[in-house]
Amino acid sequence: MAGRTLFIADLHLCESRPAVTRRFFEFLRDEACHADAIYILGDFFETWVGDDDLASPLYAETASHLNKLSSSGVPVFFMHGNRDFLLARRYADLAGMALIADPSVIDLYGVPTLLVHGDTLCTDDTAYLAFRGQVRNPDWQRNFLAQPLAARKAMAQQARAQSETAKQGKSDEIMDVNTEEVARILRSHAYPRLIHGHTHRPARHAHQVDGHDCERWVLPDWYARWGYLACDKAGCELVIRNLASGP
Repeated sequence: MAGRTLFIADLHLCESRPAVTRRFFEFLRDEACHADAIYILGDFFETWVGDDDLASPLYAETASHLNKLSSSGVPVFFMHGNRDFLLARRYADLAGMALIADPSVIDLYGVPTLLVHGDTLCTDDTAYLAFRGQVRNPDWQRNFLAQPLAARKAMAQQARAQSETAKQGKSDEIMDVNTEEVARILRSHAYPRLIHGHTHRPARHAHQVDGHDCERWVLPDWYARWGYLACDKAGCELVIRNLASGP
C-alpha cells in the first residue's frame, strides 16, 4: 500500500454503533498504517458538542488510535463536517490530527485535488444552508460552548431529531449536490480533481467544465457498508465493502 493516500468520511462514530468503531480501528491497523497520509473529510463523529466532552471512552480510544497512527509517521488530516464542526484544536492535538479548511487544495501525486466535506455543494437545500450559516458563526459557537455540557448535549439531540424530521420532507435531488455549484467550484479552483463526502452516494462522476475534463469522487458512508478512496500516481479507486466483511 506504499505510495497511496486514503480518504474517508461519514463514519458517524457513536457509542450506539460499536461495530463501525471496531471496523475503523481495524482499518487503521491493517490499511491506513501503510498509507502516505489519511484524510478524514467530516462527519467523523455523529455529534460533537465541544472538546471538553471527553468522558466517553469512544472519544479517548479513537484519539489514542489516531495518535498512534500519526506517531508512526502517517499524517492524519481532519476537515469539519456538518456533525462535528465544533471539533477544535484540543481534541485534534490529542488525536495527532492536523485541522484543514473546507475547502482545501492539495497536490496529490502531481494532480491538484480539491477537498470539501460536500454539504456546501448541496445548494438546493436552502433550509440546511441557512442553518449551516447560523451554526458556523463564531458568535453562535461561543455562546453555545459557554452553555453547560448537559445543556449542549440536549440541544444537539434536539437538533438531530429536527434534522431527521426535516429530511422526510426533502427529495433525494434536494439533498444531493447541485451540478451548477460543482461546476462553479471546479472553475474557481482552476479545474482540479474533486473529492467529497456528505451525500452518502459513493461514485466517480465525470464533469466537463469550460472544456476541461474533471472528475469528482464521492466517498462512502460507514453504515451497512464501509470504505475509502485510495489515490496514487496512477489515479484513484473506490474501495467499498460490507460492514460485516473483513479487510
